[in-house]
Amino acid sequence: MLGAGSWGTALARVLSRNGRAVRLWARRPALAQEIAATGRNSQYLPGIELGETLHATASLAEALDGAEAVLMVTPSATLREMCRAAAPHMPPGIPIALCAKGIELGSGLLLSEVAAQELPGHPIGAISGPTFARETALGHPTAATVAFPFTYADRLAPQSSAAARMAMSVGGHGFRPYVSDDLVGVEVGGAVKNVIAIACGMMSGAGFAENTRAALIARGVDEMKALAEALGGQRETVTGLSGAGDLTLTCSSTTSRNMALGTQLGQGIARADCFGGRPVVVEGEVNARSVIDLARQIEVPMPICETVNAVLHEGADLERSFSALWTRPIEAEPRALTLSLDHPAPTVPLPFGVSS
Repeated sequence: MLGAGSWGTALARVLSRNGRAVRLWARRPALAQEIAATGRNSQYLPGIELGETLHATASLAEALDGAEAVLMVTPSATLREMCRAAAPHMPPGIPIALCAKGIELGSGLLLSEVAAQELPGHPIGAISGPTFARETALGHPTAATVAFPFTYADRLAPQSSAAARMAMSVGGHGFRPYVSDDLVGVEVGGAVKNVIAIACGMMSGAGFAENTRAALIARGVDEMKALAEALGGQRETVTGLSGAGDLTLTCSSTTSRNMALGTQLGQGIARADCFGGRPVVVEGEVNARSVIDLARQIEVPMPICETVNAVLHEGADLERSFSALWTRPIEAEPRALTLSLDHPAPTVPLPFGVSS
C-alpha cells in the first residue's frame, strides 16, 4: 500500500481486517514511525485501530519487498513521480491498483496510462467508488468497483483475472467490491466527479439548495458519459458505483474536500483562505484544468466542468459564470434528439444572495 493518507490508511485497514499482511508506505518517516509504534494514524484517521497484520514503513524497498499486489494511493499529480520511485523495487508482473482519481495535466493521459508508461509489464487497474475513508475504515457497509482490462484468457476464466483476484483480497467485513473490465469508464467517472462536486459546493455555498444540486449531479453524469464514450469507455459504467454513485456521495457532504472547497468559494471566501488557510490538496481543483484540457482537445462539450475551471483557473466571476451556465441554449436530453433553442431569458442572472 503506497500512501498513508486517509484513503490509503482506510484501505490498509480493510485489507488488515480481512487477514491480509499489509505493508503501508508513508512518505514521512515520522508518520510511519507513529503508525508502527501505536497501530494508529492520528493525523488522518484518529481513533481507529489499524490491525495487527499492518506494518508501516517509510522505505519503498521494504514496502514492496515480496509484494503480491500493490495499491497506489498517492495524489494524482504525483503519480508519475511515485511510479518512477517505486519501479526499481516493484516485483515483476504483480497487479497494481490505482486508488487516486484524475487525469494527468499536460499529457491528458488517464492515470492508468501514466502508470503503464512508467511500470511496463504490470496489469494496471483501479479501485474507485463512493467511499469516505473514515466510514470505510470503521467497517460501515461500503461498495466500490475494481476495474482492470480483461484479456481473452480473462474472459474465458474471469475468476482468475487480476480484477477478480484483487476484489477477493479487498472484499469482506462490510467492504463489497464489484468487478469491471471498463477501466476507462471507471477512471473518467472518478476524475470528473470531483469537478462536478466543486460546482455543487459553489452553488450550495452561494445559497442554492436541492433543486440546483440535483440538476448539477444529473447533468454532471451526462458530461462523464460523453467523455468516457469519447475515450473508448462505456456510458453504462458511469451510471454505476464509480460514476453516479461516487458523484452522489461527493456532492452530498462537506466531508468531501471537493464539496468543501466549492462551498467556501461560493460563500465568497478567497481560495487562499479556504480550509482556514491550510494547504489542502483538492483533487477536483487540480483535475478541473486537466479534464477541460482533454475535453477541448477531443472536442467533447462539458459546460459544468468548463464553468468550474473558468472560476478556479481563469479568473472568471462565480456568479456571472453560473448565470451564463443556466442561460445556455436549451437542448434536448436524449442525445438522439438534436435541438438547440435560444434561452428565453439569457440576460436574467440567477438570484445570488437571496436566502431560501
